[in-house]
Amino acid sequence: MKSLLYVDGYNVIGAWGEAQRQGWPIDECRDRLARLLEDYAGYTDQEVWLVFDGHKADRPVRSIERRGLVTLVYTRHGETADQYIERMCGALPRFREARVATSDRVEQVLILGRGATRLSARELLGELSAERNRGQACHRSQPVPEGSVMRAALNEEQYARLERLRRQKT
Repeated sequence: MKSLLYVDGYNVIGAWGEAQRQGWPIDECRDRLARLLEDYAGYTDQEVWLVFDGHKADRPVRSIERRGLVTLVYTRHGETADQYIERMCGALPRFREARVATSDRVEQVLILGRGATRLSARELLGELSAERNRGQACHRSQPVPEGSVMRAALNEEQYARLERLRRQKT
C-alpha cells in the first residue's frame, strides 16, 4: 500500500518563498502547488492529498476531486484544513504510513498523537525540489531508443499507428 501524504495547502503556500517573490495570485499558487505535487506523487509513488481551508468561504459542502495523481480537497464553511487532516489521520488503520506537511505547531502535535509523522512546509518544499531534480536527471540520463525523438515518446503500438497514417496515400 502506498504511503500517504496530506498537505495543508495554504500553510505550504505561505512558506513558499518563490511564490512571494514572484507575486503569484493565490489561484496561481494553488495550481502550481498542485502540479508540483502531481510530479512528486509520480516520482515517489505516494498517495497525495492537498487540502485547502474553506472555513472562511461560503461553500456549504466540502469538495473533493482528483487532479492527476493528487486528491484536491476544499473544506466546507466552518472547517479548517487542519480539522479535516486530523480527522482523516485519526481514521487511518495503524499500519498505514502517513505524513502531514504543515508548519502549524498545534497541528503537528495533534497528528503525531494520531500516528502520522510530520514535516514542515519548508521541508516539503525542499523535498519537492529535490525529487523533481532527481526525476529530471533520471529522465535525461536514459538513452533515447534508436530513431527519432518522436519514437522515444511513443510506445510501439502508437508508433506503428502513426507510421501507417504517415504512409497512407491521400
